[in-house]
Amino acid sequence: MYKVLVIEDDVMMSDMLSMYLSEEGYSVKQAYRADEGLRLAEEFAPDLVLLDLILPDLDGMEVCAQIRKRSNVPIMILSMKSEVSERVQALKAGADDYMCKPFSMHEMTARVEALIRRSNSVQAETAQQTAAATEAADDANPIQLDFERRLLLVRGQLVETTFSEYELMKLFLAHPGKVFSREELINAIRGFDSFVTDRAIDVHIVNLRKKIEQNPKEPRLIRTVWGFGYKYTAQHSSLSPS
Repeated sequence: MYKVLVIEDDVMMSDMLSMYLSEEGYSVKQAYRADEGLRLAEEFAPDLVLLDLILPDLDGMEVCAQIRKRSNVPIMILSMKSEVSERVQALKAGADDYMCKPFSMHEMTARVEALIRRSNSVQAETAQQTAAATEAADDANPIQLDFERRLLLVRGQLVETTFSEYELMKLFLAHPGKVFSREELINAIRGFDSFVTDRAIDVHIVNLRKKIEQNPKEPRLIRTVWGFGYKYTAQHSSLSPS
């Protein structure tokens, strides 16, 4: 049974989310404050977090960022705010999906199912392709994947990522040197995440560069192909294991 943590201060909304998810077979814990939610995020070890942005004791963006520092659990933001800037900010904080209130409970449960399914399974074919690419890569390649824990190994150090960041890096490593258009990258992480846009891809790339590049302002691993997209070029990197 998959576990979902609901961090929502509106008791009626929280109860409704819990009811729908429980009917779908999920084990649900509810938190009405940020501090309680952060505690349960560790103790309950959920497979997904539903997080309201407006909480009585701490901003939801900060809660998202704190959870992301500790875990790569999928995080879906629930918010009354529909501005693109809010969604971009949520991505930067480490969120994987964003739903604007009011929303369809049916769509919400479908997105929850999709995020959990995708974050807990790596298709055998893709894994084999990535493993083969990793084995064939130059020994100086500083980036590897930890399939079991869905983490990056960056110059010998484990680095946590969001679901979308991991999927993008997996795609890059499976096809080193290939130039991917933004549309191809969007399709690689698009599930029920309807707000994935060119801008969202750029945010994910910025976040990935911060995690894998020695100097994110002068990236050597993930290169921009102006007017088209991005490519992963480890062979052009001067990085070496630390």
